[in-house]
Amino acid sequence: MESFFKELGNTVLARWKQENFSLEKFPEIARTALDERPPAEHVELSALIREFLLNDEQPFQTQSGFGQPEIVAYDHPRFYIQLLFWMDGTTDIHQHEFSGAFHVMSGSSIHAHFDFQKKHGITPHFQMGDVRMKKIELLETGSTVSIISGNRCIHSLFHLDTPSVTVVVRTQNDPGTGPQFNYLPPHIALDPVFSDLLTMRRKQLLDVLEQTEDPSYAELVQEMILTLDFERGFYILQHCMGHLADLGEWESVLAAFEKKHGVLAEGIAATLETCVHRDGIKGMRSTIAEPEHRFFLALLMNVSAKADLLALVAQRFPDVEPVDTVLRWAEELGGESDYGIVILDACFPETIDIPDEEQPDVFIASLKYFMLGGKKPPAALRALSADDLKDVRAAFAASSLRVLVS
Repeated sequence: MESFFKELGNTVLARWKQENFSLEKFPEIARTALDERPPAEHVELSALIREFLLNDEQPFQTQSGFGQPEIVAYDHPRFYIQLLFWMDGTTDIHQHEFSGAFHVMSGSSIHAHFDFQKKHGITPHFQMGDVRMKKIELLETGSTVSIISGNRCIHSLFHLDTPSVTVVVRTQNDPGTGPQFNYLPPHIALDPVFSDLLTMRRKQLLDVLEQTEDPSYAELVQEMILTLDFERGFYILQHCMGHLADLGEWESVLAAFEKKHGVLAEGIAATLETCVHRDGIKGMRSTIAEPEHRFFLALLMNVSAKADLLALVAQRFPDVEPVDTVLRWAEELGGESDYGIVILDACFPETIDIPDEEQPDVFIASLKYFMLGGKKPPAALRALSADDLKDVRAAFAASSLRVLVS
């Protein structure tokens, strides 16, 4: 490991020096060097792990919490090379304060690219605008991608295999490109490093009230929303959303926030709903190890159009009709829970009166019907009324499978 990454680092250093250490040129230099000698073809993962565990002669290791874990393989005052291991990691939608390139040394990932059109700069650490996906792609072992610092490179990665290992050749820091915003689609950009200690303690105190089932919880949150500024009010809303929903008070507190802030608050409900959707899928992936199923979850989390999802399925599994592949995954991920028949987090409606043993087949047949356009119900669904079909569609639309029935 040491000799390969030392040679890679020295190659990057020599070429960058010839360009007078131009930050604009560094991503292409890093990407070219990785493509010329791909770590995926020249580094054996098991040997790398053994060498790192047994040899004390290693570059200085950072205290970074990024990666599971991060290993620094080459260090220079101007740039370094890191290996990021990912066991079940899904990166937030983010930008970088550094530039360079990354290479998939082991595993594969869904890579989504985004754009952000700022409309309102609330504070230096919090912005409102439109977060839109530009492109989504499958990165296989051996893929290399440039990293541009700042908001020209907003992206997220959903790692499919365990472990996935990424090699990153990156600058230490590119001046003037911060903050390193995270993005909450469809409307918010925030600085994850910025810490408002008073708001943090208030959220912790609200947790005490929640855990002790204090009856004044909802009333206190509503009073806070009416007095706090927009940024801090949002963080309190985000933190309290789940418990307020359990108490049946979410709509009234959200309405109070929207009334206080007017037009500025129009995108907040959709953003928080999307946060719940993405967090739910992140939670499911921790219990799902099958790579095909993790690929499915990645698509459900990141793709907003059914046609795009099916195109990516066809790209990875070109010999099978993508609708058939998706239906197979849905059937494999289906089962019975405390709530009845489910596919992931979609629950078969209790309002439909058919025998329990028929519900799984009807649920899958309904999903196929909606995916194909929902024009004429097949024989398997003839026992369902128009209202029944509406209820089934609503069950899918309220779940992580919603993109399939849109």
